[in-house]
Amino acid sequence: MPPASPIRSQLLRRKPLASFQEDAENGQLRRTVGPFQLTMIGIGATIGTGIFFVLNSAVPEAGPAVIVSFVIGAITAALTALCYAELASAVPVSGSSYSYAYATLGEFAAYAVGWCLLLEYAVSGAAIAVSWGQYLNDFTDRLFGFRIPSAIAAPPGAGGYVNLPGAVLILLCCLLLVRGAKESALVNTVMVLVKLAVLALFVALAVTGFHSSNLHPFAPMGMAGIGAAASTVFFSFIGLDAVSTAGEEVRNPRRTLPLAIICSLAVITTVYVLVALAGVGAQPWRAFRGQEAGLSAILTQVTGDSWPGALLSAGAVLSIVSVVLVVLYGQSRILYTMGRDGMLPALFHRVRPSSGTPVAGTVTVGVLVAALAAAVPLDELADLTSMGTLVAFTVVAAGVLILRRTAPGLPRGFKVPGYPVVPVLSAVFCLYLICRLPTHTYLLFAGWMVAATAVYLLYSRHHSRLQPSETEPEPTTYQA
Repeated sequence: MPPASPIRSQLLRRKPLASFQEDAENGQLRRTVGPFQLTMIGIGATIGTGIFFVLNSAVPEAGPAVIVSFVIGAITAALTALCYAELASAVPVSGSSYSYAYATLGEFAAYAVGWCLLLEYAVSGAAIAVSWGQYLNDFTDRLFGFRIPSAIAAPPGAGGYVNLPGAVLILLCCLLLVRGAKESALVNTVMVLVKLAVLALFVALAVTGFHSSNLHPFAPMGMAGIGAAASTVFFSFIGLDAVSTAGEEVRNPRRTLPLAIICSLAVITTVYVLVALAGVGAQPWRAFRGQEAGLSAILTQVTGDSWPGALLSAGAVLSIVSVVLVVLYGQSRILYTMGRDGMLPALFHRVRPSSGTPVAGTVTVGVLVAALAAAVPLDELADLTSMGTLVAFTVVAAGVLILRRTAPGLPRGFKVPGYPVVPVLSAVFCLYLICRLPTHTYLLFAGWMVAATAVYLLYSRHHSRLQPSETEPEPTTYQA
């Protein structure tokens, strides 16, 4: 057999598992986050625009059957969460699915996944910040009769020239992250508890206006509509992987990471299904189309008072802040890990000793995402985010299968139940949702991957830390 070409060898070289452990032990990040705070990071990264905003676009696609769409999204997320839990306990480092792909599929696959994660975090952060202005306007209008002019509160294509509130929000979150992970986790925990209380209030009040007639016809668009809405609402479940980006900043990561991932998903799924059921039961499904600050509008309709809607808008404002905070955190840690591996410039790996945070990378992320939020409308972002997330989730499922074969003795704090059925089903569900995405999303994603490939070939493969002597096959037995 002829020897592999140098480029092919570079594309397929895997980072040794021992190197991940060395990087974690010698890293500059501080282990200051415990199980409860990490669970709040998972919830904070996930519950936000998905439930406050996506109902407005998903319900018109599926009708009341959007509840089924949320269940499909939840099943997909649950299967993937179990796969994340195993890999996070086996490779407890920053980098999330980028690191897992580097250990199982090789350098180029890891690099592509890293770009998918950058797409997920950057675009979702911008998309969430875009919707923040809607709830901020709803809140100030209800309390003070004042609205921020659309010209500076919406991006081009959505009725404005620049989304100033979204850009300001991102930069403020960036400043908080620069102070430190511990401080950011504390602020996030407070905001998550507030938004869970507000959503509980929504469910309690919305069910008082529940009418079974609003559930008929249940699936006016059929299974095609349910599938399309499932791909849309999956945007509501992105953020779970943010838990695994904190692998080098949590105490006892082999136990804490899987526990936080599973607990986060349990809370998120319960909240989503209850809110979706209460929402479509309280309002005819056709009324959701084009409705701004939808949950607030539902409460105003049900109660006849303005204060519940104002309270919900205030909760949405805080909710979206927490999501943006965690999304920026996750992206800066992905960049930190890729910078350490030489996949990106070393700037992203630099940590300020006084705060223990990658300041330069965090600031860079903040500026770029703020610019994206200011200039791009939300409708062009959500499906593209789902695409990047689903590709990364598929790779995680494959990673579980591969690592079980190549490193069966590797210590794992958690193992996927029902192996190999669960990771296979996870990949199948992800691929199903990918197939339901619109054509223009494929074109945008293809353009993103072409750009990623160009950067890899021109820069990353030449600056990778891996040398031929460091990429020998992994031993198949490990001592716990």
